Amino acid sequence: MPAPDATYATPAVEKAWADHQILDYFYGHLPPEPRRRPMRELISTVLSHRTTHADEELAYDRMLEAFGDWPGVLAAPTADLAHAIRTTRWPDTQAPRIQEILRRIQAETGGPFDLDFLADWPLEKGMAWLTDMPGIGLKTASLLLLFNYQKVVLPVDTHVHRVAQRVGFLGPKVSVEKAHSVLLALLPADAETLFNFHKHNYWHGQQICFFLKPNCARCPLKGFCNYYQEHYGEATADALAATPTQWDPAAWGQLPH
Repeated sequence: MPAPDATYATPAVEKAWADHQILDYFYGHLPPEPRRRPMRELISTVLSHRTTHADEELAYDRMLEAFGDWPGVLAAPTADLAHAIRTTRWPDTQAPRIQEILRRIQAETGGPFDLDFLADWPLEKGMAWLTDMPGIGLKTASLLLLFNYQKVVLPVDTHVHRVAQRVGFLGPKVSVEKAHSVLLALLPADAETLFNFHKHNYWHGQQICFFLKPNCARCPLKGFCNYYQEHYGEATADALAATPTQWDPAAWGQLPH
């Protein structure tokens, strides 16, 4: 495992880079490949708000089973669409949002439900167009632009936000929304680095740095994590030596999507 010269007092920019180096090794480096096609990424992420991944997937599948394709979803009675996506947290709110998003995409392309025009747009234009639509905030827009079009943006969800604050390279009063720009400024302007930083810190918040009772014994960041120092003191040589160097899927389970 890399051993960056980071300490509890290291400046934020150096801590953020140390976090990236260690987690990139711990979870394994990922090629910046889209996990889903752009329309699927956008609509699924809208459906995922405050919803489990399993329920999001079920809602998406039921929606297309019921209405066939995007023209069918757009033409569906809104109440019927809400029923199809009922496993999401707020189906009555999400259904009209999805139809408005589809209307705006259709208006932009002149017909096709295709987002690939975003690849050629400047980042600022694409971000402004996406976030002007109902139900699409910085996180959703950033996920789409980074994952599918390798734009230099950094999605920040609650897991990434929590890890960054606990380790100590994000201030305790910085909101999730503000963290998108603050963390981006700490990292290289490279889409592959940002993709891995997001995925690894997302996994870290899900699998180790829990909201309640984080598994600090397993955490490879303890040598410079403010939360660890505050709760357990500086990590001893024995504690560091006992820390796993890589994620073990056989013992701890497969990492999520």
